[in-house]
Amino acid sequence: MNMASSFPCISCSCTGFLSLILLFIFKGASAATFTLVNKCDYSVWPGILGSPKLDTTGFELPKGSSRSFHAPTGWSGRFWGRTGCNFDASGHGSCITADCGSSQLECNGNSATPPATLAEFTLGTGAQDFYDVSLVDGYNLQMVVDVNGGSGACASTGCVTDLNRKCPNELKVEGGAACRSACDAFGNPEYCCSGAYNTPSTCKPSTYSEMFKSACPKSYSYAFDDASSTFTCTGADYTITFCPNSPSLKSARDSSPNATETEGGGAVGGASTESGPVQQAELESAWLASLATGDSTRSHSFSLVQFLFVLVTSFISFFGTIIFNCS
Repeated sequence: MNMASSFPCISCSCTGFLSLILLFIFKGASAATFTLVNKCDYSVWPGILGSPKLDTTGFELPKGSSRSFHAPTGWSGRFWGRTGCNFDASGHGSCITADCGSSQLECNGNSATPPATLAEFTLGTGAQDFYDVSLVDGYNLQMVVDVNGGSGACASTGCVTDLNRKCPNELKVEGGAACRSACDAFGNPEYCCSGAYNTPSTCKPSTYSEMFKSACPKSYSYAFDDASSTFTCTGADYTITFCPNSPSLKSARDSSPNATETEGGGAVGGASTESGPVQQAELESAWLASLATGDSTRSHSFSLVQFLFVLVTSFISFFGTIIFNCS
């Protein structure tokens, strides 16, 4: 007896079910849309470093223009704006600030040469996204991250103050186009949170990082500045604006990440109303600090998208056999 003949509607139901599975997979594969907007009075050349690679790693963004990118679940990386660039018709050249050292329009896996204002993201796999604007590698231009949609605190963050105008002489780059971090300028372990100063308890804010923090309270000012600089949201899209018009820094739900709850019920970077999972908070703090210093090695050995791909392949194989028997 042919079992498939006992279920005359199975091919229809299988087709519908497979369509739903595929729709779910492709919806989940694009976790967030990043839109880069240039409100400066000059062109900016954004650089992108992340895994997996997006559509480009570097391009020109003329004043008044924008460009969007779709990133998959689990994507982790950073955006920055290069300024004063000069590229020839073949895409060869360099930039005055935040150059990525590739000698090309595309950064090709290189990060920004300090000083550079950085927007950093890690998209959750079915959980929270983490994001921040970092001045740990110095500052070269104003930048704001706004959140579109999503659930959770989802606050805007960034630096709208022109730190180049307030930069101490010992931190200024030649020409005053950018402001170096104390770590970059002096290389001392206490400024770089390295060596004996590589923990939150031993690396404290310096006079220089406090100057950055006073001007841009929501931005990372040094490697362990998690409490007031790391933000979370779930299921959102993000707009990164260079040279925003005004210091709005709107907060969708909460002006500070201090009371942002983690998946485990604790609080990231601030006093929790309950005891919370202290160990989890410390782990998150350590990883976020490594992200801020560009040393993050976090990877996803088997992502949600990969799992779903295996799942749907199995369904296709199984139901394909039944549909073939039906015919």
